[in-house]
Amino acid sequence: MSRDVELQCRCGKVHGWLRDASPDAVNRAVCYCDDCQAFLHHLGRADLLDEHGGTDIVQVAPSAISFDRGGELVAAARLTPKGLYRWYASCCKTPLGNTLTPRLPFVGIVTELFQQAPSARPCDEVFGAPRGAIMGKFAIGEPPPGSVRPSVRFLAHAARKLLGWTLRGKAWPHPFFDRASGNPKYPITVLSAAEREALRPLCGPRPAHA
Repeated sequence: MSRDVELQCRCGKVHGWLRDASPDAVNRAVCYCDDCQAFLHHLGRADLLDEHGGTDIVQVAPSAISFDRGGELVAAARLTPKGLYRWYASCCKTPLGNTLTPRLPFVGIVTELFQQAPSARPCDEVFGAPRGAIMGKFAIGEPPPGSVRPSVRFLAHAARKLLGWTLRGKAWPHPFFDRASGNPKYPITVLSAAEREALRPLCGPRPAHA
């Protein structure tokens, strides 16, 4: 069986592939940070958050990802001028991946992108179960076990993946950045302070009286 996995947005206009996918090739985690929550609320996709505000994310090497359809529909939002680039399909507001700059070679993909593809298989089958959870202090309600203080084993695995991708030059080709200039390939919008603050009440932890 091929280990290549299809990527597709909700409406099918943006399509691509993750090459050579396996539990050993990725790092899968659930992130409860308020920025991930805010971004999905910004897109109108809070349906992708779990009951505690968590986002199921698979971190992969940039060079493993390619898009073969719908590139003209790719865009990104940054919650702050120096925040993560949060890429999405402008056609149907499906998140495509979170990145910093190519100097830190990772793309964090919300698992929804794998589940919309015609050949979708259960994420646990392809990537294994999440290895851990992070940023539980921002969870809605009681933080899930192990999310406030991630295990040393989980953090070590994440660091090994990032170091390995860096040393092996896995930043290129990058699905979202141009190699010659290092600049983003697609349009970027930076949220204003007012826009960001308007999202904050939707994110955890919420006041007890809310």
